[in-house]
Amino acid sequence: MTSGDTDAPTRALLEQENNYGLSDSQVNIVMQDKVPALSDSLGRLTVNKKDRWNIETKPHGHGDVHHLLHRSGLAEQWSSSGKKWAFFFQDTNPLVIHALLPMLGVSVDRDYDMNSLCVPRRGGEAAGAITTLTRENGESLTINVEYNQLDPMLRESPDFKDGDVDDPATGYSAFPGNVNNLLVKIPSYAAVLAGPDQGVVDEFVNPKYKDDTRTTFKKPTRLECMMQDLPLLLTKQLGSEAKVGFTTMQRWLTFSPAKNDPGAGADSAAKGSPPGSPSSAEADFYSAYLSILGAASGASIERAEPVSKLGIPVTLMPAIVLEPSFALTSEEVGEKFKGGKISSRSTLVVEGAGVEIEDLELDGALVIKAGPGVMLSVKGLKVQNEGWAFTDDPDAPEEEIRIRGYRVTKGETMEIVVTEPGSYTVDSTGAVQKA
Repeated sequence: MTSGDTDAPTRALLEQENNYGLSDSQVNIVMQDKVPALSDSLGRLTVNKKDRWNIETKPHGHGDVHHLLHRSGLAEQWSSSGKKWAFFFQDTNPLVIHALLPMLGVSVDRDYDMNSLCVPRRGGEAAGAITTLTRENGESLTINVEYNQLDPMLRESPDFKDGDVDDPATGYSAFPGNVNNLLVKIPSYAAVLAGPDQGVVDEFVNPKYKDDTRTTFKKPTRLECMMQDLPLLLTKQLGSEAKVGFTTMQRWLTFSPAKNDPGAGADSAAKGSPPGSPSSAEADFYSAYLSILGAASGASIERAEPVSKLGIPVTLMPAIVLEPSFALTSEEVGEKFKGGKISSRSTLVVEGAGVEIEDLELDGALVIKAGPGVMLSVKGLKVQNEGWAFTDDPDAPEEEIRIRGYRVTKGETMEIVVTEPGSYTVDSTGAVQKA
């Protein structure tokens, strides 16, 4: 889903990158409408500063995705073609792909109509939480509650008079953090969208006020809607038959968004909260693979000390990327990568289903790529070279560099690339021989 601001550049990027390997028939774009922006609590419309005959508008929120999938006919197409599940994810969080298969397993096992991804959440943390709300008549609803509403609501409950606090037994809130990634069962989802509400979820407004009079907003505010409010439609259409649940996974594996600019990220880090910046998201991406590889393979991996990038502490080394073509699960990683040592200044990229690595000693940069039909056995390889570095460049002309505050400087690298199908071995020096 795009907006008027992002539609053209999104289409241009997809064309430039050849749909990242997808065919045109696999890519569908729906564009949401904008809504008028409000300037104060009386609902006055905000006039465009550059043209007083026009008003400012803003996107309506990601809750529009449900109505747009109905209006475009996509939801019905998916259902009629036999597709069973749809995964909604935020494109600012690259780690979320690790959650898809576990969530799918939970949804199939429990026959969920909707399954929300959650992470452990500290009491009072500024993040929405998944709760089960029970009415006096016994009807219940599992749904997200925003953090600014959660604590006062809990204090009105006899079971949570202290509000949203950590459970001493776990060190976390009893209410896990919702990270806005949903898995829905397409047949029931399409049926609900075809109902009288046509996928339109309730609107709300969440202004930031200029002062204590709470009349004028700091900046123009929109009426918006949230996709995680889908349970309201599910229960309205399906009643007690609606099955809504959640799956909680560790934050380091599934959640590190790039949603803040460097300044906001530095401010957040200074307060002891996750930065949520491009640099921290990239660092956490490498760190997740480091943790997976260390646990699954038994390799000894040395972690570097954090460094500051635009005031944000990040641990970028060792930088490890295991492509999906190499392994999709930790079990596969353990089968294909055994033992070895990786220093804290190293970079490792592994691509190809047929790669097997044993007792690698890496101190520098190593890239291994095996094409389709290639079986590549790497045993006892020792690599020591200049390697790669993350070099400060806060004033770079390229935006994708500037928002991180650094660029990758590729020094001496050992590259092992095999594309011709067949079986090969790699010795301790990196020499490739056909078996």
